[in-house]
Amino acid sequence: MDIKTINKFEKARDKTLPGFAKLSLALLFIVVVFLWSYTSNGNVPNNTFLIIGAIFGAYMAMNIGANDVANNVGPAVGSKALTLTGAILIAAIFEALGSFIAGGDVVKTIKDGIINPALISNPEIFIWAMTAALLSGALWLNFATSIGAPVSTTHSIVGGVMGAGIAAAGFSIVAWDTVGKIVASWIVSPLLGGIVAAGFLFFIKKQIIYKEDVLSASNKFVPLLIAFMAWSFSTYLILKGLKAIINVNFLTASLIGLAIAIGIYFVVKPLVAKSSAKLQNNRASINTLFNLPLIFAAALLSFAHGANDVANAIGPLAAINDAVMNSDISSKVSIPLWVMAVGAFGIVIGLVLYGPKLIKTVGSEITELDQMRAYAVAMSAAVTVIIASQLGLPVSSTHIAIGGVFGVGFLREYLDANEQRFLQETRKKFKKHKRELDIMQDELDKLELIEDKSKANYIRIVELYKRIDEREEQIKQERKDVKDAKSTKYVKRDAVKKIIAAWIITVPAASILAAAIFFMIKGIMIP
Repeated sequence: MDIKTINKFEKARDKTLPGFAKLSLALLFIVVVFLWSYTSNGNVPNNTFLIIGAIFGAYMAMNIGANDVANNVGPAVGSKALTLTGAILIAAIFEALGSFIAGGDVVKTIKDGIINPALISNPEIFIWAMTAALLSGALWLNFATSIGAPVSTTHSIVGGVMGAGIAAAGFSIVAWDTVGKIVASWIVSPLLGGIVAAGFLFFIKKQIIYKEDVLSASNKFVPLLIAFMAWSFSTYLILKGLKAIINVNFLTASLIGLAIAIGIYFVVKPLVAKSSAKLQNNRASINTLFNLPLIFAAALLSFAHGANDVANAIGPLAAINDAVMNSDISSKVSIPLWVMAVGAFGIVIGLVLYGPKLIKTVGSEITELDQMRAYAVAMSAAVTVIIASQLGLPVSSTHIAIGGVFGVGFLREYLDANEQRFLQETRKKFKKHKRELDIMQDELDKLELIEDKSKANYIRIVELYKRIDEREEQIKQERKDVKDAKSTKYVKRDAVKKIIAAWIITVPAASILAAAIFFMIKGIMIP
């Protein structure tokens, strides 16, 4: 989907759902969270900050849905594999499933891995700090989203927790070794995402695009790509989502996932063959075969994102809830279902109301994406986020997704010589097919001049008409391929500079804002 198409959608959407209506729906969700937290915890002493924390958690979750989820479905929508409505529906379902099924471990890493709660002896001070962290992260993310800056929600909340913790107990409260690992993961995430995406795209180009018979190559490798995706998703789901039902190690889960992937391979293979039988033997037609795996990839990425980034919304809220309920500060807490629900439903509502805004950046403003490139980006982001979530490491899905887009773009620059080779080969095929078309047309003209035609003449005329139509369609597509190969592509350097600048400033900005909010709360609560 190009920028003009997205703009048309947004204009049409705004006519039916103006900004005030979207704001009203967002406020309605916050009111529901307020009423629930107030009625269910009304008898709990010192419950005011629990209610406030629930409201801020809901606000943060909606901002995550508006900003981060676009990274998951942007490639699919930008390449036209999914409509925007379909992408939002898939993302909403799988984001919620990921949050409820597999979000718990990362929540603990966010809550008590960045700061040492034991250094804050007063539970009220700890509650104020977590409240400030939530609000600062949400405010910074809201501001960044409003100006179209693709910042990381993980950066926002980690910066908020650090700033509020330092304001409450000094620099010693921060677990700097843990923060160092997190910072390292922010560097590794885009690099790993870019490498994996480039690897997928290189495999597709080498094994499919650069082959003479791309249809046969696609029939062989597209089912394998789908099967690999099924293996990844199944293994992750068994290890994380179903561990309460079946507790197995990684090897066993991998073998079970492999069995599922093999079954899916044999189901998908004839479907791909049936679809390819209707396609032309060219690059543009092959792209359509990646619609199905790209849809799967979008669903998988949304599930992984829900599991990983729900922590950003409910980690501090879980800490507030535990401190209020127990009047103490614990290093290990259980996550109540209502707290998880605030994060899950908040992400979905933010996605539905404000998600389309940042699809432009991921889908079309960094580099040109078609289905194959978008699949590589989405798959790399899914694999990287899943690995990070299994390790309990709060990586940035924004970094991974954008890194994947960079990887695809830079690979295309690196393979420029191969693209030129493709362009030259396409030109040669175009000229060859044009000559063949002229020869067939001359033969057809001569046959039609025969007055007393034999049966063989009529059969040959019908055959020539059919072959001429096919050849004309092929020449038309090859002319388009030549035009597309010569068009502007690769990574836009201005976008790279803007995104890196946003990444650098987010943590210190959120930290300073959190410290300011904490001191403001402290000034209000202590006359």
